[in-house]
Parts: sequence; C-alpha cells; structure tokens
Amino acid sequence: MHVLFEDDGAFKPATILSEADATLQVEAVSGKRSKIKKNTVVLRFEQPPPDQILAQAQEAGAELDPAFLWEVAPQDEFDVADLAHEYFGHPPSAVETCAMLLQLHAAPVYFHRRGRGRYRPAPPDVLEAALAALDKKRRQAEQQEAWAEGMLAGELPEAIARLADTLAFKPDKNAMEWKALDLACERGQISPVRLLLRLGAWPHPLGLLRHRFELELFPRGTDFPELPSPASGRELPLADVRAYSFDDTTTTEIDDALSATDLGEGRVRVGIHIAAPALVVMRDTPLDQAARARMSTVYMPGDKIPMLSDALIAEYSLDAGRPVPALSLYATIDTHDGHVSDVETRVEAVSVVENLRLPVLEPQVSETALNQPDAPLPHAELLRPLWRAAQALQRVRETIRGKPELHNRVEFSFYLEGDPRDPDATVRIVQRQRGAPLDRLVSEYMILANVTWGRLLAEHGVPGIYRSQQANRVRMSTHALPHDSMGVPQYAWCTSPLRRYVDLVNQQQLIAVADHGVSAPLAAPYKPRDADLFAVISAFEAKYSAYHEFQDNMERYWCLRWLQQENITRTEAVVIRDDLVRLAHAPLFTRVPGMPELPRGHVISLDILGVDEVDLTLQCRFAGDGAPTAAAEEYFAETGEPAANPEEAWAADDESSTRQ
Repeated sequence: MHVLFEDDGAFKPATILSEADATLQVEAVSGKRSKIKKNTVVLRFEQPPPDQILAQAQEAGAELDPAFLWEVAPQDEFDVADLAHEYFGHPPSAVETCAMLLQLHAAPVYFHRRGRGRYRPAPPDVLEAALAALDKKRRQAEQQEAWAEGMLAGELPEAIARLADTLAFKPDKNAMEWKALDLACERGQISPVRLLLRLGAWPHPLGLLRHRFELELFPRGTDFPELPSPASGRELPLADVRAYSFDDTTTTEIDDALSATDLGEGRVRVGIHIAAPALVVMRDTPLDQAARARMSTVYMPGDKIPMLSDALIAEYSLDAGRPVPALSLYATIDTHDGHVSDVETRVEAVSVVENLRLPVLEPQVSETALNQPDAPLPHAELLRPLWRAAQALQRVRETIRGKPELHNRVEFSFYLEGDPRDPDATVRIVQRQRGAPLDRLVSEYMILANVTWGRLLAEHGVPGIYRSQQANRVRMSTHALPHDSMGVPQYAWCTSPLRRYVDLVNQQQLIAVADHGVSAPLAAPYKPRDADLFAVISAFEAKYSAYHEFQDNMERYWCLRWLQQENITRTEAVVIRDDLVRLAHAPLFTRVPGMPELPRGHVISLDILGVDEVDLTLQCRFAGDGAPTAAAEEYFAETGEPAANPEEAWAADDESSTRQ
C-alpha cells in the first residue's frame, strides 16, 4: 500500500512500512524512511508505483481546465475524490484523483483549500477580482519584459526616463518600472545607474554627479525665489580708511578687507572690515529663511551655488570703488609683543580702494620684501605694517599652542575654461603654497576678528555660535570655549557672512552688541538659551559636511578629466599609508593594488591604466620608485596624510584668502 501525503505545501508519494494509531512509517521514492502523521495523508493507493504516480497525474491533469472545473464543482465545500468521480463519470483511479488534486491545488484563484483534500469554489465576485488582478499582473509582466528588452537594445522607455532619478537613487522596488530596470540590469550585468547613464537619462557622468547632488540638497532647484530688495535704508558713516581685499581671481563674494595705519614706535592700527549683509538679512525674514535653507555657498571647480542671491551679493560684496556696509573691527597691535589694545567694533560704510588678486600680487610679495624696508614691494604702506603685526599675533598664538605652525603645505586650485557643466571644458590644476606670506597675513587677521568678536559676544551675555577644540574633540556650541589647535581662548566664525550662515547669524548678534551695548541681550535676535541656535548648528554641520563631500567628488572628477585631457599615462605619487597614495601634481588619492610596503612620503611612479568617471576611481599600477618632488616634500612636511586633523582643514578654510 502506498500513500500520497502533504509535506510543506507539496505532495509526496511513499510506501507504507508500518501503521500505528496516528502515524505511519513510510519509505520515500529516494529510499529515505520517515514517520508521518496520518492527517497529512491525502490518498491511499495500490497502483501505480509511487515513483510514477505524480508524472502520470500531471499528464492526465493537463486536460483539466480550472475554469470549467469551477463551473461544474459543487458550490459548497467538497472532497477531491467526489469531484473526480463526477468529472470522470466513474470511480476515479488513483492517477485521476491525484490529477484532480494537483489541478485544484495549483488554482487557488478558483478553489480555496479547506482541509486535507477538501476545497471550495471561490465566490464569483472574489474570482472576478482575482482574475482581473492576474490579468493585470500578466500585462505588467509583459510590459516589464518589453521595457527590459528595449533598454538592452539601447532604447530608454519614456516611463523609465520619467522616473530615472527615483530609480537610480531612491527606487520603489515594488514598482514595475524598477522591476523592468532590475531585469535589464540582471541580463546585461550592469548597475542601474550605469545602464540609465548609457541610455541617456543624464548627458554624461558630470551631469549625473551634479544632478544627484542637486536632487538631494536642492530638490526645488538652485534658483532663488522672489525676495525683497536687499537695501537696508540705514545711513552709515563712511570710514576714513584705505582698505584693500585679498582674494583669488575667481572670487565674487568679497566679504573681507583690511586697512592699516602705522602709528610708529612698533604700533599698528589695523582695520578688519567684513561685509554686513546682516543689516538686511534679519532673523526669520524671507532673506534669512532663504539663506538658512542653504546654510553655505557650495563651491566646485569653475562654479558655485551661492548662499545669498546675486542681488544681495552685489549690494554687500566689498567691491572696490563704492561705499559698502561693513562691520569693522579696529585694534592697535604692538608688533613687539603682539599685545592688542584700543579694540573697537563699528557698523559703517567702507569704500575699498582695490580688490587685490593673489595670483597677480603673490609673485611680487615675499618675506624678504616684506621684512626689508628698501626692497621693492607693491602697496608697501599697507603690507609692511600688516605683516609686522600679523607676525606678532602669530608668535602669541604659537606660544599658547606650544609649537610653531608650519606654512609649507601645498594646495591645488582648479580653473575651468568653458562651461563648468561641460565635461569637455579645459581644466587647469594650479599648485600654490598655502602658507605664502599673504595667506598668513590675511589668516591672522581673520583669526583676530573671530577671536575678538567671540569674546565680545560672551562679555555682553549674547549667545553666538563657536567652534572649539579641547582634548582633540572638535565641536560647535553656543558657549565660548578654547580652541587648542589654534591657540586661542575662543573662536566664533564671523568673517564670511556672504557665504556661510553661521557667520551671518553671529553678525546679526554682533550688530546688536554694536548698536545697543549693555542692553544687547534684549535686542539680539537670538536670546540666551534659544533652542533655535542649536537647530542652526545641527543643520549647518549636516549641510556643510554634505557640501564638502560634493566638492571633494567634483574635484576628484576634474582630476580624472585632467589626466585624460593631458594624456598622462605615467605620473608621480606619494605614499600615504599602506597602498593609499596621492598624485604629486593633483589632489587625487587612490589605492594601488599590489604595491610593495613603502614608508609614508615615499615617491613612486604609477602607470595610469584607465579612469571611471561614474565611480570616480583611477585604475593604476605600481611602476617603481619615482623622483622626489618639492610638492610632495612640502605637502607631507606639514600634513603627513590627508585629513590628519579635520579641524585644521575647517579652520584653514575659514582663514584662507584663496577661497573662490
């Protein structure tokens, strides 16, 4: 005697070896013996042999139509054997009963299982809905197949193109468009992003890189909404100074300038003049909300997404030749000991004499020329007193730090000739020494302003946003805390209000102090313990980090394009650690598989095998030792490795006079 029993949703034949009250000892076709419960048995039979019944039943059941069976079956619950008897017109054989069982079990749309070998026809309305769902699923499968075949043939279906962004970055994996794309990718052995790019969803990898960033960070686009006029209408006294700005040739947001008066006897009266958009960008106004939504200007080679509107930048950028509102810090500095006295903060208008451009000015300005009174030096009446005072300020900080600062780090600037959205634009990568005299000069006064204004806020009980570093822990807070790596008692970002929202908030607070003095805590936009300041910090850090990551990716992209543009097949690189290296003539870091273990700073040669503009990776191989380069030696003399101290990178970004 044989049985057909149900096991884990499948029907299996076996031969009975022994029988108990509730169980059977059986032997499967494979020879495996097991114990089964009697209530799992659906059919007992003598013939055919167990190894043939399923095959014969499937052959016999091929003629059974589930739709017809549904029409002739009893409307109530029934046994499979009864329906087989009625259908075949005679007591069914084991094969016929098994065939009917397999067909009913395989048609859950028509028949609902009610127990061991028992079923019930689906109600007509339920059947109609289920059949409609099956038809829809069939048509969807056909559509998915057509889309997948079209994509593999090089065509981008309109439905897929319309959802390309969602499919690439945030797919709904239950959507038929995703299933079609996934099917095409599986057959073509390619990733969704690469397939969509190949099909023209984006014009090129550069377009994909920018589009993905803007989709995530600027979902409503990068254009500004209609905003009020940026003019404040406030009458400001005109400062009696000759101020100059120091920036790169590409800088359009000029937010700082310097003036100096040599008082004799080793004293210099320095003016630090910062653009003052906070005079009109007041808390919770439409202008403020637009700036807060962005938190910072986004920089990338050859292009940027500004934090403030073009009209606002045009009104408040410290462009030469016209009075511009400014928040000025005046201080007298003793060039012998770095003592700072007679500190004063004013809200005024400043007319910048000239916007000096570093690539033009730097070749003419050396430490020798600054230190020797008779040496030729452009703008000597400005630069020499500023330099002497800056050196004194630096000595004070270095004493507090306990070690001198190194100023020989090499940085790279990118210049594009052509449309920055065109991958065929010509890119130039220019190296310059970060610690050049003008860099050091400007950075010392930006530090002085940020330190002094941070102290001014704290002394008046007005909250601000500070950046501190203690015990190697870097954080932003609303309290004045020391910044150990810079050697200052507190540090508040205040000198870049045209391009960074934290500086703009601090400037709003500083203007309240300058205007109201001791009553500033009541007049300041943000009061002590204002929870909204913490929200600003959190949002700023998140967006600033995302912006820096995007800028790094864009620079990496243009490094890869530069290698192709210059047809570079072999280049020098410097060992960072293990198999990580940095190219000597571009800020591109990459890993070199199979590279021998070499000390950090060792210069090697690399063979360039190819680039991947989608993954932003470089394929290369170790080609032996290379010739040491000055750029490598200077870079590693200070940093040792990339991002060894992220806080110094943040601070350097704030103090740099070469920002775009």
